[in-house]
Amino acid sequence: MTIRVVTFGGGHGLSAALRALRRCAPELDLDITAVVTVGDDGGSSGRLRAERGGLPPGDLRQALVALAGDHPATRRSAGLFQHRFAAVAADSGHRDGLAGHAVGNLVLCGLMELLGDPVAALEHAGAMLGAVGRVLPMSCQPVDIEAQVRGTDPDRPDEVRTVRGQHQVAVSTGRVESLRLTPQAPEACPEAVAATTAADWLIFGPGSWYTSVLPHLLVPQLAAAILASSARRLVTLNLAAEQETLDLSVADHLAALRWYLPELTVDYVLADSKAVGDPAPVYRAAESLGARLVLAPVAVDDGTPRHDPAALAAALVPVLGADR
Repeated sequence: MTIRVVTFGGGHGLSAALRALRRCAPELDLDITAVVTVGDDGGSSGRLRAERGGLPPGDLRQALVALAGDHPATRRSAGLFQHRFAAVAADSGHRDGLAGHAVGNLVLCGLMELLGDPVAALEHAGAMLGAVGRVLPMSCQPVDIEAQVRGTDPDRPDEVRTVRGQHQVAVSTGRVESLRLTPQAPEACPEAVAATTAADWLIFGPGSWYTSVLPHLLVPQLAAAILASSARRLVTLNLAAEQETLDLSVADHLAALRWYLPELTVDYVLADSKAVGDPAPVYRAAESLGARLVLAPVAVDDGTPRHDPAALAAALVPVLGADR
């Protein structure tokens, strides 16, 4: 029986989840859809967004590469998508417009311009990579992320400032007090809404909480679909705090989900047994969402805060395969 899984996120966290889900076969027959944030305004994506308009391609590219097929030709294509142009020598006298751009970002921008439809462009790119799943944007229009952050200035720890842009929020010091999108009610990608409605499982995280995970809950039609879906819901927690969540405990991450979508209930919370520290607050936070906490060793062995796809898959199989 095919299990329809929809994951919400962006960047490296979503890629880790997708690589793990791919490894759940042959134990589980999964139909995988990745719904990706579209607020990136840094690096190659930010440059292309500013110069060409349209959706920032970087997080979409990473999700496609994570789902790329195993045939040698498609693996080479995936490597090409990830290839980033190096800068030419400063004394060459040439203007280096390609430096820093990932090839896949340029391909996606070209496909979006050629086809005039981000979803069609992503489907075409997925076919090029032999993707074993589908990648969709959370909205077909780019969004801006804006946060109210307390304590960005060490000399004024109680002052709240507005921080604009996904990159600036991600690297901001201080505590994020609130988050919003511009436009405040972006139109959801219809295909993402349909996939959410039809899903058997909805998976949130891992990933940058304020800039990759929570933005999905701020898209009204997508949030409504998440609440209306009969799917079970799983939250995969991060292994370590990032700059944007340094003041947030593991339990606070779960509380933030409820803050932005008060009616949200969750079935399972998956966390690394070492990363959670004292599990009692996390148990209580999971219970407040209606969830059961599952502790498993899902980190890589070298001590860095990265999910190991094989270990994460081993933890996901019994959860996703469990009977209702």
